[in-house]
Amino acid sequence: MKKTTESSSFYDGLEKMSVNDLLININKEDQTVALTVKKQISKIEKLVENIVPKIKNGGRLFYIGAGTSGRLGIVDASECPPTFGVEQGLVLGLMAGGDKAMRKAVEFAEDDKMLGWKDLLTYQITEKDVVIGIAASGTTPYVIGALENCQKNKITTACIVCNINSPLAQFSDYPIEVVVGPEFVTGSTRMKSGTAQKLILNMISTAVMIKLGKVKGNKMVDMQLSNNKLVDRGSKMIMQELGVDYDTANDLLQKYGSVRKAVDNYNG
Repeated sequence: MKKTTESSSFYDGLEKMSVNDLLININKEDQTVALTVKKQISKIEKLVENIVPKIKNGGRLFYIGAGTSGRLGIVDASECPPTFGVEQGLVLGLMAGGDKAMRKAVEFAEDDKMLGWKDLLTYQITEKDVVIGIAASGTTPYVIGALENCQKNKITTACIVCNINSPLAQFSDYPIEVVVGPEFVTGSTRMKSGTAQKLILNMISTAVMIKLGKVKGNKMVDMQLSNNKLVDRGSKMIMQELGVDYDTANDLLQKYGSVRKAVDNYNG
């Protein structure tokens, strides 16, 4: 297997570049990422179409990774409840080394091939669930072991990797191989690879939530009202939907707790 993620950068002498040249060249590389992700849309579509009925039938969506990949999964999972109003635990992010590894790397945690599966077992994972392994290299033992054991237990698997024909893809029912090419800083997969993974995670979770009915029109009608900005946004959504003034909309929102419930219960 050729590791594109380890290929030498197209640029050299980085320390000699001006700040402007560094930023221009990083941005130049970043511009290629979305077009590379575009080539994977058909594969992402098949995965989303599998996840939606699984969740409707009581399943959950798990992201599992290590390092940057694991952090990206946790970020996406943690944003689903406030954005779409789903319960905690519907979308879960796990990473090698546990939550403490979000801030500080836990040495060699990703090298334990059984640890990922053990972490999944703590959530009583079943055939109803879907597990997406995230690993730029596609060679992370923590993630490979998790997906290998998922397949043995008839649990649907997918992966987001940045190399072709990786070991992780072999244990994925829905492999998404988004090859972004050499990083600006050789091997620094938090750059283009991480950006590609984040874009794909956005696509997956957003499309799934829309198909679960968590968006009306283009509005987050089930969002959690966790700060004043969101209360203001929700009030304005209600104003637009019902044709009422701001104070009335705000009162309805405070009474019913969500835009959807406020609109559904309004009697005029």
